[in-house]
Amino acid sequence: MPHRPLSLHAPRGSIAAEELRAGIDALLADHEGGVPLEFPAQVLAAAEAAAERSHSAPGRADRTDVPFVTLDPDSSTDLDQAMHLARTEAGFRVLYAIADVPSFVALDGPIDHEARRRGETLYLPDRRIPLHPEVLSEGAASLLPQQITPAFVWVLDLDESGEVVGIDLERALVRSVAKLAYDQVQEELDRGEGHPMMLLLQEIGALRTALESRRGGASLNVPEQEVVAEDGAVHLTWRRPHPIEDANAQLSLMTGMAAAQLMLEHGAGILRTMPPAEPAAVDRFRRQSEALGAPWPADQRYGDFLRSLDWRDPVHLALLNQATSLFRGASYAAFTRAEELPEDVEQSAIAAPYAHTTAPLRRLVDRFVLLVCHAHARGERPAPELLAALGEIPEAMQSTGVRAGNLERAALELVETAALAAWVGETMEATVIERREASGDGNGDGAPTRVEIQLSEPPVTAWVPMDAAPGERVRVRLDSVEPRARFVPADGAEPA
Repeated sequence: MPHRPLSLHAPRGSIAAEELRAGIDALLADHEGGVPLEFPAQVLAAAEAAAERSHSAPGRADRTDVPFVTLDPDSSTDLDQAMHLARTEAGFRVLYAIADVPSFVALDGPIDHEARRRGETLYLPDRRIPLHPEVLSEGAASLLPQQITPAFVWVLDLDESGEVVGIDLERALVRSVAKLAYDQVQEELDRGEGHPMMLLLQEIGALRTALESRRGGASLNVPEQEVVAEDGAVHLTWRRPHPIEDANAQLSLMTGMAAAQLMLEHGAGILRTMPPAEPAAVDRFRRQSEALGAPWPADQRYGDFLRSLDWRDPVHLALLNQATSLFRGASYAAFTRAEELPEDVEQSAIAAPYAHTTAPLRRLVDRFVLLVCHAHARGERPAPELLAALGEIPEAMQSTGVRAGNLERAALELVETAALAAWVGETMEATVIERREASGDGNGDGAPTRVEIQLSEPPVTAWVPMDAAPGERVRVRLDSVEPRARFVPADGAEPA
């Protein structure tokens, strides 16, 4: 599953932060032909007009009396989701409000065309390049506290085990009463306190995780990286997501599964798909687990096995890295009638049909999924112009996703180089997470045997020309950081 991007934590005026921003500026200049940095004047004008327009409409429900809350990182202002959770006699009722971006973005209008060019909000260590103008994404369309905002509201009824037994979707006006932040919420829960809604979220999240386990779903239990800039130095640190973040993610996954169910039942929509892991990849991963001394039990689902791994254990860290081979081939499948469905409609990591539907401020495809699902929920055929557009969205998401991935990787390399500058000449311990055999004709031509290593401090990965087995601890020396970080075996270690 994808990880959150790096984020920069730095005081204003920090020397290191300014140097990092200058480096990102240069990187964007090199990629400028493919990365839209500024919004065209007509797009900004259309966004300003949309922000000022009244979004009350016949048929739109009034849910402003429902005390929705949002849960995000403390600094977030592009708030896609708000929730209201309640216990019922049969189980639970989840009202999940999603920003009604289509209310502000006319199909085939200037904002729509620009969003298709961008595809998604691009996150870099020191900035984000938004999908929509900020007057919408961080203003009128965002589910900010105490603001009356149009939203799609998923009404999901759950039984006592957390299974969804009822699905509805309406367009409404909503008002969030509180913007909750992950760190503070988790601190309160750890003290045995907390917002009543967060206590319910914790309970529902645990039930949904248990259901995920039973159906064979999986996720990679790995930490995130954060960038900290202090005066003249840039540091990378580990950040482990809080348990309440996992519970919140389960709410989003549940909604995406409900959206997929609606679209499959009614024969039109866009699914997020991922093929099952190739048997050869599964067999290889099982052999790797045995070779590393942490065998995958034959009677255990691979999702449960991955959940049992702890990244702080060097062997487990190597296995988690190798497990990425089981999560490949994700794409989008658009269909306007049942005959167009792909052979396998599941997202294999989730082990169920799934659709992106909960982040329309930040991802293009969600806007179209919401519109299609709303038509299905009302018993209507989606509008012809909407159906005609569906086929174009997978390609837009694919092409912009590749561009974003390339730029984010380049930014990460820049940050890692800056973070390592103070370590040149130092010897460090690392864990081998992958090994690649030498290539060539045996006469010195081609690439030597090399290993990918994961450092614990600072938390970066790198390739080193040496030979060692995955899971093995090795000593390496940082030889230079120009033009990029170069590691060599430390004294006493044998290079390849």
